[in-house]
Amino acid sequence: MLERLQWVSTAYHRATEISERWRSRRERSVTRIFDVPNSTAAKTQGSLLDELESAIQTGSAERRLETLRRITDLFLGGSNKFNEDQIAVFDQVLGQLIRKIETRALAELSVRLAPIDNAPLETIRSLARNDDIEVAGPVLEESVRLTTSDLVEIARTKGQAHLLAISGRPTLTDPVTDVLVARGNMEVFHRLLSNETSSISAAGFAVLTKAAEQDELLAEKAGRRIDIPIKLLRDLLLRAKEAVRERLLAVMPAKVRDEVQNILNSVVRAVDHEVSQPRDYAAARRFVELLKEKGELQEKDLLRFAKAGQYEETVAALSLLASTPIDILKPLMQSPRCDGLLVPCRAADFRWETVSAILQMRFSGATLAAPELDRIGQEFAKLSKASAQRMLRFWKVRESTQASA
Repeated sequence: MLERLQWVSTAYHRATEISERWRSRRERSVTRIFDVPNSTAAKTQGSLLDELESAIQTGSAERRLETLRRITDLFLGGSNKFNEDQIAVFDQVLGQLIRKIETRALAELSVRLAPIDNAPLETIRSLARNDDIEVAGPVLEESVRLTTSDLVEIARTKGQAHLLAISGRPTLTDPVTDVLVARGNMEVFHRLLSNETSSISAAGFAVLTKAAEQDELLAEKAGRRIDIPIKLLRDLLLRAKEAVRERLLAVMPAKVRDEVQNILNSVVRAVDHEVSQPRDYAAARRFVELLKEKGELQEKDLLRFAKAGQYEETVAALSLLASTPIDILKPLMQSPRCDGLLVPCRAADFRWETVSAILQMRFSGATLAAPELDRIGQEFAKLSKASAQRMLRFWKVRESTQASA
């Protein structure tokens, strides 16, 4: 280790001897400090690591800050010429120094090292994992030394400020953005969607478009992404307010705009057809009531109706099995949103296979995208039976009150 540190140690002592003169000549190449005689190195009695440790223990905060600056200057002055072994020596030196350094010094070090492509790796990782965002932020946003594994680990364990910093760095990959979407808040979502170099998976877009239902600006940012899956873009535009939809369509390339507009028109026609089509539930109701009287109406029958696209039979069977009036179910079946239908299905304790079949058959030619269906499945899993039953009781009371008014 002494041999490896000898050249840095020599440079450090040389820097100390001529510090005032050296600081007045910042514009000169610091690499000249390394050009010292071997005899000077021979006079060094201990390793630089030991001397730095001693300085840290006995020196003031200002002394430690100045020491850090000198070591950092030495590295930055020759970083473009150092090999990995030499950089590793600086990594060890800085690693010793930053253990007891103050936050303001660490924050300064982070700013200086963040843009350096070959910055000392473990030092960068230590700064990135710091709980203080003033320290971690610069390297999280910029340092190319951080790997995907580093970023995933930090995104999983740190708070929203760290996630926000990561969301703005260039060329984010799916494994990282998946964690950001899973743990991030709305501020993280906004910055991530604004980061055009970030890669977002279909599952990630499904979460973001769901969040965009409550945030018009987020909806615009999601809709402007050229990598958003076309089905999710369709769903986003269907749910968006007219003004948001018009702004998004206006900025789309002509080819994409025409494709999206055609999809929207077909979906609107399908929904309008389903909503306007008169439904006669009387025959279906009598049929499923007969099955119930015989003890033959079970969830598997509802699943069979849904998979076969038997709309009236599906609604009638759902009404009996979930003890929910058809008048409550009709608007839920016709709504572009799926959340409402989860309530009677959870209250009846249906399996997800049955619920997804009902959701998929509501509008002919307008099935849900897989990521959206997965997201709804997660919501269904979180919904407790007791909560669903309370909500259903409230709906029944409201329906009864409106009917008698």
